[in-house]
Amino acid sequence: MSTPASTDVSTGASTGVPTNAPTETEVLISGAGPTGLVLAIDLTRRGIRHRLVERDERGFPGSRGTGIQPRSLEVMDDLGTVGALLASGGPVPPMQTWEGTERVREWDLVEPGEPSPGVPYPDVLMCPQWRTVEVLYARLEELGGRVDFSTELTGFTQDADGAGVTAELRHADGTVETVRAAYLVAADGGRSTVRKALGVPFEVEAVDARPALIADVRMTGFEQAGIDRDHWHMWPTAPGGLFGLRPLEAMADTIQIMAFYADTTYEPKPERDAAPEALARLITERTGLTGLVPEETIWASSFRPKAGMAARFRTGRVFLAGDAAHIHSPAGGQGLNTSLQDAYNLGWKLGAVLRLGAPDALLDTYDAERMQVAADVLALSTRVHAQDRTLGVERGLSRRGKETHQLTLHYRTGPLARELRRGLPEGSEEGAAKSGSEDVLRAGDRAPDAPCTNASGAPFSLFDAFRGPHFTLLDLTGSDAEGEPAAAAVADAEWVRTYRIGGAAPDLIDAGGHAKAAYGTGLFLVRPDGYVGLATDDAADVRAYLAEVSGIGAIPEIRP
Repeated sequence: MSTPASTDVSTGASTGVPTNAPTETEVLISGAGPTGLVLAIDLTRRGIRHRLVERDERGFPGSRGTGIQPRSLEVMDDLGTVGALLASGGPVPPMQTWEGTERVREWDLVEPGEPSPGVPYPDVLMCPQWRTVEVLYARLEELGGRVDFSTELTGFTQDADGAGVTAELRHADGTVETVRAAYLVAADGGRSTVRKALGVPFEVEAVDARPALIADVRMTGFEQAGIDRDHWHMWPTAPGGLFGLRPLEAMADTIQIMAFYADTTYEPKPERDAAPEALARLITERTGLTGLVPEETIWASSFRPKAGMAARFRTGRVFLAGDAAHIHSPAGGQGLNTSLQDAYNLGWKLGAVLRLGAPDALLDTYDAERMQVAADVLALSTRVHAQDRTLGVERGLSRRGKETHQLTLHYRTGPLARELRRGLPEGSEEGAAKSGSEDVLRAGDRAPDAPCTNASGAPFSLFDAFRGPHFTLLDLTGSDAEGEPAAAAVADAEWVRTYRIGGAAPDLIDAGGHAKAAYGTGLFLVRPDGYVGLATDDAADVRAYLAEVSGIGAIPEIRP
Protein backbone atom coordinates (compact mmCIF):
# COMPACT_ATOMS: atom_id res chain seq x y z
CA MET A 1 0.00 0.00 0.00
CA SER A 2 1.25 3.47 -0.84
CA THR A 3 1.02 5.23 2.52
CA PRO A 4 2.75 8.45 3.57
CA ALA A 5 3.83 8.85 7.16
CA SER A 6 0.98 11.31 7.45
CA THR A 7 -1.04 13.45 5.11
CA ASP A 8 -2.55 16.79 6.12
CA VAL A 9 -3.95 18.68 3.19
CA SER A 10 -6.46 21.37 2.40
CA THR A 11 -8.19 22.01 -0.88
CA GLY A 12 -7.76 25.71 -0.36
CA ALA A 13 -11.42 26.46 0.32
CA SER A 14 -12.31 28.92 3.03
CA THR A 15 -13.47 27.60 6.37
CA GLY A 16 -16.78 28.28 8.05
CA VAL A 17 -18.24 27.71 11.46
CA PRO A 18 -17.26 24.22 12.67
CA THR A 19 -19.80 21.82 14.09
CA ASN A 20 -19.07 19.95 17.29
CA ALA A 21 -18.46 16.20 17.43
CA PRO A 22 -17.25 14.53 14.22
CA THR A 23 -19.57 12.17 12.43
CA GLU A 24 -18.31 8.76 11.39
CA THR A 25 -18.71 6.68 8.25
CA GLU A 26 -16.82 3.91 6.53
CA VAL A 27 -16.35 5.43 3.07
CA LEU A 28 -16.51 9.12 2.15
CA ILE A 29 -17.09 9.77 -1.56
CA SER A 30 -16.42 13.24 -2.97
CA GLY A 31 -18.35 13.87 -6.19
CA ALA A 32 -21.83 12.65 -7.19
CA GLY A 33 -21.37 12.19 -10.92
CA PRO A 34 -21.75 8.75 -12.51
CA THR A 35 -18.58 7.45 -10.82
CA GLY A 36 -19.55 8.47 -7.30
CA LEU A 37 -23.14 7.33 -7.77
CA VAL A 38 -22.18 3.86 -9.05
CA LEU A 39 -19.86 3.41 -6.07
CA ALA A 40 -22.52 4.60 -3.64
CA ILE A 41 -25.10 2.20 -5.11
CA ASP A 42 -22.69 -0.71 -4.83
CA LEU A 43 -21.73 0.14 -1.26
CA THR A 44 -25.37 0.61 -0.27
CA ARG A 45 -26.35 -2.85 -1.44
CA ARG A 46 -23.39 -4.24 0.50
CA GLY A 47 -24.46 -2.54 3.69
CA ILE A 48 -21.36 -0.33 3.79
CA ARG A 49 -21.92 2.96 5.61
CA HIS A 50 -20.87 5.86 3.41
CA ARG A 51 -21.35 9.55 2.68
CA LEU A 52 -21.67 10.83 -0.87
CA VAL A 53 -21.10 14.58 -1.03
CA GLU A 54 -21.47 16.90 -4.00
CA ARG A 55 -20.35 20.53 -4.08
CA ASP A 56 -23.08 21.59 -6.52
CA GLU A 57 -26.83 21.51 -6.23
CA ARG A 58 -28.82 18.62 -7.64
CA GLY A 59 -29.60 18.78 -11.33
CA PHE A 60 -26.57 18.53 -13.64
CA PRO A 61 -28.13 19.87 -16.86
CA GLY A 62 -25.77 18.76 -19.64
CA SER A 63 -25.62 15.90 -22.12
CA ARG A 64 -21.81 15.55 -21.89
CA GLY A 65 -20.98 11.79 -21.87
CA THR A 66 -23.83 10.32 -23.94
CA GLY A 67 -22.56 6.95 -25.18
CA ILE A 68 -23.05 4.02 -22.79
CA GLN A 69 -21.03 1.07 -24.05
CA PRO A 70 -22.23 -2.56 -23.97
CA ARG A 71 -19.97 -3.48 -21.04
CA SER A 72 -21.31 -0.54 -19.02
CA LEU A 73 -24.87 -1.64 -19.79
CA GLU A 74 -23.98 -4.96 -18.18
CA VAL A 75 -22.79 -3.09 -15.10
CA MET A 76 -26.05 -1.12 -15.06
CA ASP A 77 -27.97 -4.39 -15.35
CA ASP A 78 -26.29 -5.68 -12.20
CA LEU A 79 -26.98 -2.42 -10.36
CA GLY A 80 -30.67 -2.43 -11.33
CA THR A 81 -30.68 0.63 -13.60
CA VAL A 82 -30.49 -0.73 -17.13
CA GLY A 83 -34.26 -0.80 -17.69
CA ALA A 84 -34.68 2.88 -16.93
CA LEU A 85 -31.70 3.77 -19.11
CA LEU A 86 -32.94 1.74 -22.07
CA ALA A 87 -36.31 3.48 -21.73
CA SER A 88 -34.60 6.89 -21.71
CA GLY A 89 -32.09 6.46 -24.52
CA GLY A 90 -31.78 5.05 -27.99
CA PRO A 91 -29.32 3.64 -30.50
CA VAL A 92 -26.56 5.66 -32.13
CA PRO A 93 -28.38 7.41 -35.00
CA PRO A 94 -27.08 7.04 -38.54
CA MET A 95 -24.71 9.79 -39.58
CA GLN A 96 -25.81 12.27 -42.24
CA THR A 97 -22.93 14.10 -43.89
CA TRP A 98 -23.68 17.49 -45.45
CA GLU A 99 -21.91 19.90 -47.76
CA GLY A 100 -23.56 23.21 -47.15
CA THR A 101 -27.29 22.78 -47.64
CA GLU A 102 -26.94 19.45 -49.50
CA ARG A 103 -27.07 15.96 -48.00
CA VAL A 104 -24.22 13.90 -49.49
CA ARG A 105 -23.78 10.67 -47.54
CA GLU A 106 -25.44 8.49 -44.89
CA TRP A 107 -23.35 6.02 -42.89
CA ASP A 108 -23.04 4.26 -39.53
CA LEU A 109 -20.65 5.69 -36.97
CA VAL A 110 -20.40 2.58 -34.78
CA GLU A 111 -19.86 -0.96 -35.96
CA PRO A 112 -23.01 -2.76 -34.86
CA GLY A 113 -22.73 -5.50 -32.28
CA GLU A 114 -23.63 -9.05 -33.11
CA PRO A 115 -26.43 -10.47 -30.95
CA SER A 116 -25.16 -13.60 -29.23
CA PRO A 117 -25.98 -15.70 -26.16
CA GLY A 118 -22.98 -14.28 -24.34
CA VAL A 119 -23.69 -10.58 -24.97
CA PRO A 120 -27.18 -9.40 -23.94
CA TYR A 121 -26.49 -5.75 -24.81
CA PRO A 122 -24.52 -5.76 -28.09
CA ASP A 123 -24.96 -2.10 -29.05
CA VAL A 124 -24.09 1.33 -27.70
CA LEU A 125 -26.91 3.23 -25.99
CA MET A 126 -27.11 7.00 -26.43
CA CYS A 127 -28.46 8.77 -23.37
CA PRO A 128 -27.71 12.31 -22.13
CA GLN A 129 -25.54 12.29 -19.03
CA TRP A 130 -28.04 14.35 -17.07
CA ARG A 131 -30.55 11.53 -17.53
CA THR A 132 -28.01 8.83 -16.64
CA VAL A 133 -27.26 10.71 -13.44
CA GLU A 134 -30.94 11.03 -12.58
CA VAL A 135 -31.47 7.29 -13.10
CA LEU A 136 -28.55 6.58 -10.77
CA TYR A 137 -29.88 9.06 -8.19
CA ALA A 138 -33.24 7.32 -8.26
CA ARG A 139 -31.68 3.88 -7.79
CA LEU A 140 -29.55 5.06 -4.88
CA GLU A 141 -32.59 6.57 -3.19
CA GLU A 142 -34.60 3.41 -3.85
CA LEU A 143 -31.96 1.44 -1.95
CA GLY A 144 -32.11 3.90 0.95
CA GLY A 145 -29.06 6.00 0.08
CA ARG A 146 -28.80 9.72 -0.61
CA VAL A 147 -26.51 12.47 -1.85
CA ASP A 148 -25.50 15.43 0.31
CA PHE A 149 -25.76 18.22 -2.25
CA SER A 150 -24.24 21.70 -1.77
CA THR A 151 -21.63 20.05 0.44
CA GLU A 152 -17.96 20.56 -0.39
CA LEU A 153 -14.94 18.63 0.80
CA THR A 154 -12.55 21.40 1.92
CA GLY A 155 -9.73 19.41 3.48
CA PHE A 156 -8.67 16.06 4.87
CA THR A 157 -6.03 14.43 7.00
CA GLN A 158 -4.75 10.87 6.84
CA ASP A 159 -3.76 9.36 10.17
CA ALA A 160 -0.05 8.79 10.62
CA ASP A 161 -0.72 5.17 11.55
CA GLY A 162 -2.88 4.60 8.46
CA ALA A 163 -6.03 4.05 10.51
CA GLY A 164 -8.33 6.39 8.61
CA VAL A 165 -9.13 9.82 7.23
CA THR A 166 -10.49 12.95 8.89
CA ALA A 167 -12.25 15.28 6.47
CA GLU A 168 -13.87 18.70 6.62
CA LEU A 169 -17.14 19.31 4.78
CA ARG A 170 -18.52 22.79 4.20
CA HIS A 171 -22.29 23.06 3.83
CA ALA A 172 -24.29 25.68 1.94
CA ASP A 173 -25.05 27.60 5.14
CA GLY A 174 -21.35 27.96 5.90
CA THR A 175 -21.17 25.40 8.66
CA VAL A 176 -18.24 23.00 8.62
CA GLU A 177 -18.67 19.37 9.54
CA THR A 178 -15.86 17.03 10.56
CA VAL A 179 -16.16 13.47 9.27
CA ARG A 180 -14.12 10.42 10.20
CA ALA A 181 -13.93 7.73 7.52
CA ALA A 182 -11.98 4.56 6.96
CA TYR A 183 -11.48 5.51 3.29
CA LEU A 184 -11.90 8.52 1.02
CA VAL A 185 -12.71 8.15 -2.68
CA ALA A 186 -12.16 11.14 -4.96
CA ALA A 187 -14.70 11.13 -7.78
CA ASP A 188 -14.50 14.91 -8.11
CA GLY A 189 -13.63 15.23 -11.78
CA GLY A 190 -10.70 16.10 -13.99
CA ARG A 191 -9.78 19.13 -11.89
CA SER A 192 -9.90 16.99 -8.74
CA THR A 193 -9.07 19.04 -5.67
CA VAL A 194 -8.32 15.82 -3.77
CA ARG A 195 -5.76 14.70 -6.33
CA LYS A 196 -4.11 18.11 -6.33
CA ALA A 197 -4.06 18.21 -2.54
CA LEU A 198 -2.37 14.80 -2.43
CA GLY A 199 0.24 16.02 -4.90
CA VAL A 200 -0.28 13.03 -7.20
CA PRO A 201 1.39 13.76 -10.56
CA PHE A 202 -1.09 14.05 -13.43
CA GLU A 203 0.54 14.24 -16.84
CA VAL A 204 -1.70 15.73 -19.52
CA GLU A 205 -1.05 15.90 -23.24
CA ALA A 206 -2.97 17.78 -25.91
CA VAL A 207 -4.83 15.49 -28.28
CA ASP A 208 -6.03 18.26 -30.57
CA ALA A 209 -5.01 21.92 -30.73
CA ARG A 210 -8.43 22.95 -32.04
CA PRO A 211 -10.80 24.43 -29.46
CA ALA A 212 -14.32 23.05 -29.36
CA LEU A 213 -17.71 24.25 -28.17
CA ILE A 214 -20.52 21.90 -27.18
CA ALA A 215 -24.00 23.09 -26.25
CA ASP A 216 -27.44 21.63 -25.54
CA VAL A 217 -29.91 23.99 -27.16
CA ARG A 218 -33.70 24.06 -27.27
CA MET A 219 -34.58 24.94 -30.86
CA THR A 220 -37.44 25.37 -33.28
CA GLY A 221 -37.58 25.35 -37.07
CA PHE A 222 -36.36 21.79 -37.70
CA GLU A 223 -38.81 21.14 -40.50
CA GLN A 224 -38.12 24.45 -42.24
CA ALA A 225 -34.37 23.77 -42.15
CA GLY A 226 -34.72 20.15 -43.27
CA ILE A 227 -33.16 18.77 -40.09
CA ASP A 228 -34.78 15.51 -39.03
CA ARG A 229 -34.38 13.91 -35.60
CA ASP A 230 -33.45 10.50 -37.01
CA HIS A 231 -29.86 11.40 -37.96
CA TRP A 232 -26.69 12.83 -36.46
CA HIS A 233 -25.97 15.68 -38.89
CA MET A 234 -22.34 16.52 -39.67
CA TRP A 235 -20.60 19.20 -41.76
CA PRO A 236 -16.95 18.03 -41.84
CA THR A 237 -15.75 20.73 -44.24
CA ALA A 238 -17.81 23.62 -42.89
CA PRO A 239 -16.26 27.10 -43.10
CA GLY A 240 -14.41 27.70 -39.84
CA GLY A 241 -14.28 24.05 -38.77
CA LEU A 242 -16.20 20.83 -38.29
CA PHE A 243 -19.81 21.32 -37.20
CA GLY A 244 -22.43 18.86 -35.95
CA LEU A 245 -26.08 18.78 -34.85
CA ARG A 246 -27.35 15.77 -32.88
CA PRO A 247 -30.94 15.49 -31.65
CA LEU A 248 -30.84 14.50 -27.98
CA GLU A 249 -32.69 11.57 -26.53
CA ALA A 250 -35.32 12.25 -23.85
CA MET A 251 -35.54 15.89 -25.02
CA ALA A 252 -37.90 16.28 -27.97
CA ASP A 253 -36.95 19.84 -28.97
CA THR A 254 -33.28 19.87 -27.99
CA ILE A 255 -30.19 19.58 -30.18
CA GLN A 256 -26.58 19.08 -29.13
CA ILE A 257 -24.39 21.48 -31.10
CA MET A 258 -20.73 20.58 -31.57
CA ALA A 259 -18.36 23.04 -33.20
CA PHE A 260 -14.60 22.77 -33.65
CA TYR A 261 -12.68 25.93 -34.54
CA ALA A 262 -9.98 25.70 -37.22
CA ASP A 263 -8.44 28.85 -35.72
CA THR A 264 -6.41 27.33 -32.87
CA THR A 265 -5.86 30.75 -31.31
CA TYR A 266 -9.57 31.27 -30.73
CA GLU A 267 -10.86 30.83 -27.19
CA PRO A 268 -14.59 30.05 -27.27
CA LYS A 269 -16.48 31.22 -24.22
CA PRO A 270 -19.85 29.56 -23.51
CA GLU A 271 -21.42 32.72 -22.12
CA ARG A 272 -20.60 34.51 -25.39
CA ASP A 273 -20.46 31.86 -28.11
CA ALA A 274 -23.32 29.68 -26.83
CA ALA A 275 -25.83 32.51 -26.44
CA PRO A 276 -28.86 31.81 -28.69
CA GLU A 277 -28.18 34.73 -31.01
CA ALA A 278 -24.51 33.72 -31.39
CA LEU A 279 -25.48 30.12 -32.13
CA ALA A 280 -27.97 31.28 -34.77
CA ARG A 281 -25.14 33.10 -36.55
CA LEU A 282 -22.83 30.09 -36.18
CA ILE A 283 -25.40 27.71 -37.70
CA THR A 284 -25.90 29.97 -40.70
CA GLU A 285 -22.16 30.50 -41.21
CA ARG A 286 -21.24 26.82 -40.90
CA THR A 287 -24.19 25.20 -42.74
CA GLY A 288 -25.95 27.77 -44.87
CA LEU A 289 -29.27 26.45 -43.53
CA THR A 290 -32.03 28.86 -42.60
CA GLY A 291 -35.00 28.34 -40.35
CA LEU A 292 -33.32 26.85 -37.26
CA VAL A 293 -33.97 29.13 -34.29
CA PRO A 294 -32.06 28.57 -31.03
CA GLU A 295 -34.48 29.47 -28.25
CA GLU A 296 -32.59 28.56 -25.08
CA THR A 297 -29.12 27.27 -24.23
CA ILE A 298 -29.58 24.69 -21.50
CA TRP A 299 -25.91 23.84 -21.00
CA ALA A 300 -22.64 24.63 -22.75
CA SER A 301 -18.95 23.95 -22.34
CA SER A 302 -15.74 24.67 -24.23
CA PHE A 303 -12.60 22.55 -24.25
CA ARG A 304 -9.53 21.39 -26.11
CA PRO A 305 -9.33 17.57 -26.26
CA LYS A 306 -6.71 16.25 -23.85
CA ALA A 307 -5.61 12.96 -22.37
CA GLY A 308 -4.04 12.39 -18.99
CA MET A 309 -3.67 9.91 -16.16
CA ALA A 310 -2.65 10.08 -12.52
CA ALA A 311 0.65 8.48 -11.55
CA ARG A 312 -1.19 6.32 -9.02
CA PHE A 313 -4.81 5.69 -8.11
CA ARG A 314 -4.20 5.02 -4.42
CA THR A 315 -2.39 7.04 -1.75
CA GLY A 316 -2.84 5.51 1.68
CA ARG A 317 -6.54 5.57 2.50
CA VAL A 318 -7.45 7.77 -0.48
CA PHE A 319 -8.46 6.49 -3.92
CA LEU A 320 -8.83 8.34 -7.22
CA ALA A 321 -11.62 7.24 -9.55
CA GLY A 322 -13.16 8.43 -12.80
CA ASP A 323 -11.96 11.72 -14.25
CA ALA A 324 -10.00 12.37 -11.08
CA ALA A 325 -7.79 9.47 -12.18
CA HIS A 326 -7.86 9.82 -15.98
CA ILE A 327 -9.23 12.15 -18.65
CA HIS A 328 -9.94 11.22 -22.26
CA SER A 329 -10.67 12.71 -25.62
CA PRO A 330 -14.43 12.34 -26.18
CA ALA A 331 -13.69 10.35 -29.35
CA GLY A 332 -14.93 6.78 -29.04
CA GLY A 333 -17.09 7.41 -25.98
CA GLN A 334 -14.69 5.88 -23.45
CA GLY A 335 -14.43 8.38 -20.58
CA LEU A 336 -17.72 7.93 -18.71
CA ASN A 337 -17.63 4.17 -19.27
CA THR A 338 -14.13 3.71 -17.92
CA SER A 339 -14.99 5.93 -14.97
CA LEU A 340 -18.05 4.07 -13.76
CA GLN A 341 -16.17 0.78 -14.13
CA ASP A 342 -13.48 2.17 -11.80
CA ALA A 343 -16.19 2.43 -9.18
CA TYR A 344 -17.50 -1.05 -9.99
CA ASN A 345 -14.01 -2.51 -9.48
CA LEU A 346 -13.40 -0.64 -6.23
CA GLY A 347 -16.80 -1.24 -4.62
CA TRP A 348 -16.55 -4.99 -4.09
CA LYS A 349 -13.00 -4.71 -2.81
CA LEU A 350 -13.97 -2.11 -0.20
CA GLY A 351 -16.83 -4.42 0.78
CA ALA A 352 -14.50 -7.40 1.11
CA VAL A 353 -12.10 -5.48 3.35
CA LEU A 354 -14.77 -3.81 5.50
CA ARG A 355 -17.16 -6.78 5.82
CA LEU A 356 -15.32 -10.00 5.06
CA GLY A 357 -12.03 -9.18 6.74
CA ALA A 358 -10.00 -9.28 3.53
CA PRO A 359 -6.47 -7.88 3.87
CA ASP A 360 -5.84 -4.26 2.99
CA ALA A 361 -3.57 -5.48 0.18
CA LEU A 362 -6.72 -6.41 -1.78
CA LEU A 363 -7.29 -2.67 -2.26
CA ASP A 364 -3.89 -2.34 -3.92
CA THR A 365 -5.26 -4.47 -6.75
CA TYR A 366 -7.63 -1.60 -7.63
CA ASP A 367 -4.61 0.51 -8.55
CA ALA A 368 -2.92 -2.36 -10.41
CA GLU A 369 -5.98 -3.41 -12.42
CA ARG A 370 -7.53 -0.06 -13.23
CA MET A 371 -4.30 1.77 -14.10
CA GLN A 372 -3.60 -0.77 -16.85
CA VAL A 373 -7.15 -0.53 -18.18
CA ALA A 374 -7.08 3.27 -18.07
CA ALA A 375 -3.77 3.38 -19.96
CA ASP A 376 -5.12 1.04 -22.65
CA VAL A 377 -8.38 2.97 -23.01
CA LEU A 378 -6.57 6.31 -23.14
CA ALA A 379 -4.46 4.98 -25.98
CA LEU A 380 -7.62 3.81 -27.77
CA SER A 381 -9.52 7.10 -27.43
CA THR A 382 -6.47 9.08 -28.54
CA ARG A 383 -6.05 6.80 -31.55
CA VAL A 384 -9.73 7.18 -32.50
CA HIS A 385 -9.40 10.95 -32.25
CA ALA A 386 -6.38 10.87 -34.58
CA GLN A 387 -8.36 8.73 -37.04
CA ASP A 388 -11.16 11.31 -36.96
CA ARG A 389 -8.69 13.87 -38.29
CA THR A 390 -7.34 11.62 -41.04
CA LEU A 391 -9.55 8.70 -42.06
CA GLY A 392 -12.68 10.60 -41.11
CA VAL A 393 -11.91 13.86 -42.84
CA GLU A 394 -14.62 13.39 -45.47
CA ARG A 395 -17.19 12.23 -42.96
CA GLY A 396 -16.23 14.27 -39.90
CA LEU A 397 -15.73 11.22 -37.70
CA SER A 398 -14.16 7.82 -38.28
CA ARG A 399 -16.03 4.57 -37.86
CA ARG A 400 -15.85 3.15 -34.32
CA GLY A 401 -14.97 -0.54 -34.11
CA LYS A 402 -16.05 -3.10 -31.55
CA GLU A 403 -12.96 -2.45 -29.45
CA THR A 404 -14.78 0.62 -28.13
CA HIS A 405 -17.53 -1.61 -26.66
CA GLN A 406 -15.17 -2.54 -23.78
CA LEU A 407 -16.26 -6.18 -23.82
CA THR A 408 -12.70 -7.40 -24.41
CA LEU A 409 -11.11 -5.44 -21.56
CA HIS A 410 -9.63 -7.94 -19.12
CA TYR A 411 -7.41 -8.54 -16.08
CA ARG A 412 -5.55 -11.64 -17.32
CA THR A 413 -2.18 -10.33 -16.19
CA GLY A 414 -3.59 -8.76 -13.01
CA PRO A 415 -2.86 -9.86 -9.44
CA LEU A 416 -6.21 -11.60 -8.92
CA ALA A 417 -6.33 -13.78 -12.04
CA ARG A 418 -5.71 -17.52 -11.44
CA GLU A 419 -5.72 -19.71 -14.52
CA LEU A 420 -5.06 -23.17 -13.07
CA ARG A 421 -6.75 -25.53 -15.52
CA ARG A 422 -4.68 -28.21 -17.13
CA GLY A 423 -4.69 -29.00 -20.80
CA LEU A 424 -5.56 -25.58 -22.20
CA PRO A 425 -4.56 -24.98 -25.82
CA GLU A 426 -0.99 -23.84 -26.20
CA GLY A 427 -0.18 -20.80 -28.27
CA SER A 428 0.68 -17.16 -28.07
CA GLU A 429 -0.72 -16.69 -24.61
CA GLU A 430 1.33 -13.57 -23.95
CA GLY A 431 -0.08 -11.83 -27.00
CA ALA A 432 -3.58 -13.02 -26.21
CA ALA A 433 -3.30 -11.69 -22.68
CA LYS A 434 -2.47 -8.25 -24.01
CA SER A 435 -5.43 -8.13 -26.35
CA GLY A 436 -7.94 -10.47 -24.75
CA SER A 437 -8.47 -11.75 -28.28
CA GLU A 438 -7.88 -15.48 -27.81
CA ASP A 439 -11.07 -17.47 -28.28
CA VAL A 440 -10.55 -19.62 -25.17
CA LEU A 441 -11.91 -17.92 -22.06
CA ARG A 442 -9.28 -17.52 -19.34
CA ALA A 443 -9.11 -16.22 -15.80
CA GLY A 444 -9.21 -12.42 -15.87
CA ASP A 445 -11.69 -12.26 -18.76
CA ARG A 446 -15.18 -10.83 -18.63
CA ALA A 447 -17.60 -13.61 -17.66
CA PRO A 448 -20.02 -14.06 -20.59
CA ASP A 449 -23.75 -14.55 -20.27
CA ALA A 450 -25.60 -17.67 -21.42
CA PRO A 451 -29.32 -18.48 -21.50
CA CYS A 452 -30.25 -21.43 -19.27
CA THR A 453 -33.28 -22.67 -17.36
CA ASN A 454 -33.51 -23.43 -13.68
CA ALA A 455 -34.73 -26.67 -12.12
CA SER A 456 -38.36 -25.57 -12.53
CA GLY A 457 -37.87 -24.90 -16.22
CA ALA A 458 -38.03 -21.11 -15.95
CA PRO A 459 -35.56 -19.02 -17.97
CA PHE A 460 -32.52 -18.15 -15.88
CA SER A 461 -29.40 -16.72 -17.49
CA LEU A 462 -25.89 -16.66 -16.11
CA PHE A 463 -26.28 -12.91 -15.67
CA ASP A 464 -29.27 -13.69 -13.45
CA ALA A 465 -26.90 -15.83 -11.41
CA PHE A 466 -24.25 -13.09 -11.26
CA ARG A 467 -26.63 -10.26 -10.39
CA GLY A 468 -25.93 -8.98 -6.87
CA PRO A 469 -22.93 -8.26 -4.62
CA HIS A 470 -21.73 -11.88 -4.34
CA PHE A 471 -19.14 -14.15 -5.92
CA THR A 472 -20.55 -16.83 -8.22
CA LEU A 473 -19.06 -20.29 -8.64
CA LEU A 474 -19.98 -22.04 -11.88
CA ASP A 475 -19.44 -25.79 -11.80
CA LEU A 476 -19.08 -27.03 -15.37
CA THR A 477 -17.14 -30.16 -14.45
CA GLY A 478 -20.08 -32.42 -15.24
CA SER A 479 -19.63 -34.17 -11.91
CA ASP A 480 -22.29 -36.80 -11.23
CA ALA A 481 -21.81 -36.70 -7.49
CA GLU A 482 -24.44 -34.42 -5.98
CA GLY A 483 -22.82 -31.52 -4.16
CA GLU A 484 -19.33 -32.39 -5.41
CA PRO A 485 -16.84 -31.08 -6.06
CA ALA A 486 -17.79 -27.39 -6.02
CA ALA A 487 -20.50 -27.05 -3.37
CA ALA A 488 -18.34 -28.39 -0.57
CA ALA A 489 -15.66 -25.84 -1.44
CA VAL A 490 -17.89 -22.93 -0.45
CA ALA A 491 -20.21 -24.51 2.09
CA ASP A 492 -19.31 -21.95 4.77
CA ALA A 493 -19.25 -18.86 2.53
CA GLU A 494 -22.59 -17.06 2.52
CA TRP A 495 -21.26 -14.52 0.04
CA VAL A 496 -20.71 -17.11 -2.70
CA ARG A 497 -23.45 -18.72 -4.78
CA THR A 498 -22.78 -22.00 -6.54
CA TYR A 499 -24.51 -23.20 -9.71
CA ARG A 500 -23.93 -26.66 -11.10
CA ILE A 501 -24.39 -26.81 -14.88
CA GLY A 502 -24.56 -30.36 -16.14
CA GLY A 503 -24.20 -33.63 -14.29
CA ALA A 504 -26.84 -35.69 -12.53
CA ALA A 505 -28.39 -32.93 -10.41
CA PRO A 506 -27.83 -29.61 -12.19
CA ASP A 507 -28.95 -26.29 -10.78
CA LEU A 508 -29.11 -24.83 -14.28
CA ILE A 509 -29.89 -26.62 -17.53
CA ASP A 510 -27.79 -25.54 -20.50
CA ALA A 511 -30.08 -26.98 -23.17
CA GLY A 512 -28.52 -24.95 -25.97
CA GLY A 513 -24.97 -25.69 -24.87
CA HIS A 514 -24.19 -21.97 -24.73
CA ALA A 515 -22.63 -21.98 -21.26
CA LYS A 516 -20.45 -24.96 -22.14
CA ALA A 517 -19.39 -23.32 -25.39
CA ALA A 518 -18.48 -20.07 -23.64
CA TYR A 519 -16.62 -21.50 -20.65
CA GLY A 520 -15.52 -25.03 -21.46
CA THR A 521 -14.97 -27.51 -18.64
CA GLY A 522 -13.95 -26.63 -15.11
CA LEU A 523 -14.79 -24.56 -12.05
CA PHE A 524 -15.10 -20.82 -12.66
CA LEU A 525 -15.22 -18.34 -9.79
CA VAL A 526 -16.76 -15.11 -11.05
CA ARG A 527 -15.95 -11.93 -9.12
CA PRO A 528 -18.71 -9.54 -8.05
CA ASP A 529 -17.69 -7.21 -10.91
CA GLY A 530 -18.31 -9.89 -13.52
CA TYR A 531 -14.77 -11.05 -14.29
CA VAL A 532 -13.46 -14.60 -13.92
CA GLY A 533 -11.11 -14.59 -10.94
CA LEU A 534 -10.29 -18.29 -10.93
CA ALA A 535 -10.53 -21.07 -13.51
CA THR A 536 -9.52 -24.50 -12.23
CA ASP A 537 -10.20 -28.22 -12.23
CA ASP A 538 -9.66 -28.61 -8.49
CA ALA A 539 -12.12 -27.55 -5.77
CA ALA A 540 -9.20 -27.05 -3.38
CA ASP A 541 -8.14 -24.09 -5.52
CA VAL A 542 -11.56 -22.55 -4.96
CA ARG A 543 -11.18 -22.77 -1.19
CA ALA A 544 -7.70 -21.23 -1.39
CA TYR A 545 -8.84 -18.35 -3.60
CA LEU A 546 -11.80 -17.52 -1.39
CA ALA A 547 -9.51 -17.54 1.62
CA GLU A 548 -7.33 -14.93 -0.05
CA VAL A 549 -10.21 -12.50 -0.60
CA SER A 550 -11.82 -13.02 2.81
CA GLY A 551 -8.98 -12.43 5.21
CA ILE A 552 -7.68 -15.99 5.59
CA GLY A 553 -4.41 -16.09 3.69
CA ALA A 554 -2.80 -13.28 1.77
CA ILE A 555 -3.26 -11.62 -1.58
CA PRO A 556 -0.27 -12.58 -3.72
CA GLU A 557 2.23 -9.97 -4.75
CA ILE A 558 1.17 -7.84 -7.70
CA ARG A 559 2.79 -9.22 -10.80
CA PRO A 560 4.62 -6.76 -13.03
